[in-house]
Parts: sequence; C-alpha cells; structure tokens
Amino acid sequence: MSKLHIALENKIATVVIDNPPANIWTVDTINEVNEFILSLQNDNETKAVVFKSAHKLFFVAHLDLNTINGAESGKAGIMAFSQMIKNIKAMNQLSIVLVDGIARGGGNEFVMACDLSYGTENAAFAQPEIGVNIPTGGQGAVQFARRMGKGKGLQALLTGEDFSSQQAEALNIITKYIPKTQLDTYLNSFLEALAGLELRDIMMYKDIVSVSIRDEEAGAHLELRYFLERANEAKTQTIIKAFLKSGGQTEREATDFQGVFTDTAAELGLNQE
Repeated sequence: MSKLHIALENKIATVVIDNPPANIWTVDTINEVNEFILSLQNDNETKAVVFKSAHKLFFVAHLDLNTINGAESGKAGIMAFSQMIKNIKAMNQLSIVLVDGIARGGGNEFVMACDLSYGTENAAFAQPEIGVNIPTGGQGAVQFARRMGKGKGLQALLTGEDFSSQQAEALNIITKYIPKTQLDTYLNSFLEALAGLELRDIMMYKDIVSVSIRDEEAGAHLELRYFLERANEAKTQTIIKAFLKSGGQTEREATDFQGVFTDTAAELGLNQE
C-alpha cells in the first residue's frame, strides 16, 4: 500500500495515513483503507487497530473535492467513502483514532466512525460541507444529531465551526481530550488492559453497546443472553474460583480490589502450568 503504513505488534495494528500534501481522502487512499479493513474480517488474532496521521497539521483534511463533480467516477468515489465509514463501524476489532491535527468533513466523519477517539491540543473537528453547497456524506449530520441533539447539531452543521478537542469531548464528538505529551502513555496503558481480553470480548461489548443505542430493550435482552452463555462456560467458573481463593467477596475488595485480580491472574497462571 502506498498511502498507509501498517505495523502489527502484540496483536495491535497501527495504521498511519500518509497522503501529502494535506492527507485528503482521495479515492486511492479510501480504497486502501477499505482493503485493509476487509482483510481483518477473518482475523481472530488482531484485537485493535490504531489509526494515526503522518501529517504534522492534518489528521485528514476532508474528502477530495475533485470527486464531487456529478460524474460517474465521482459518484463511485463518494460511494467508496460511504462504504469505508460502514466498514469501520462493522469491524470486529476495536478501532481507535489518535487526532493530533485538523479533522474536518470526511476526516471528522472517519473519527466519529471509530470506536474510540482521542484528540490533542493540536486537533480541530468540524463538518463544514455547507460552505461548498453540499450536506455531509459520511454520516456527519447523522452523528452530530445523535451526539449533540437538535439545536447544537443544527448550529454546528449550519456554521461549519471548528471545535477544539476539549469542546469535541464535551459534545461527544470524540471520546477524550488528552494532551499530546500524555497521549502515548495513556494509549499504552489502555492497550495493556486490552491485552488480557480476547477478540470475542471486544465483539461482545461492541454488539451490546451498538444494539442498546438503537433500542434499550433489545440491548437488555442481548446483554442477558451473553451473560447466561458466558456463565455456563468452564473458563468463567475457573476464573471465579481463582477470584474467590484470592480474596474476592471479602473485605479485601474494599481496599485492594486490583490486588485481588492480580492474585487471581497469578493463581490462573499456576493452574495452567
């Protein structure tokens, strides 16, 4: 791939988007992202994908305006972009995006399609499409409406205003604002916690959360189904026994809950030898 730099370490894939001069969503860049995402469909080892940018100013500026021309080639490019957004949202793996630059239009829509998004003091987020006489095309308006509500969503879409990471966090555009100097430490800590999980754990909670957002009752039924299925697993019973042996359900939980889990992990390690 010429627009993506991909590395895999400890079951975490890192994808750096590199399409100078402004990291635009050109058709070839979109196609490479789609190709990579689809390659993960039967990958049961990779747990998460971290998306970054190689550009010092932009995460992704926006969709290539040359595709917005009414021609068949332009329509194909826009449809490929729309499919990319759908593909990101349908990933089994956890999608994480680190934004240390501008993410407007299609750049911001990509950010909102990912499961977790972190922005630094250098980031800005916006949907300014109205300025070139078009609406959003990658679920930008849909997501603004769902995340902000009617009034704030309409104002943001009609003005195309930029939001800082702190503002974007408050408006639920991104997951969290993190100063750039703390970003690597924060991410590494999170990925370490993720290391103990299986891909199916990630898929389970993505499923429950997605369904619950659409329908609370359906989410409750799905959650209970997963609970009953997991409760019947031998793995669950083995972990519970080790947890109780390590001080679970005693007063130790009040002051040393993490220690109980640490000892549980050690107990399980001994059992596996």
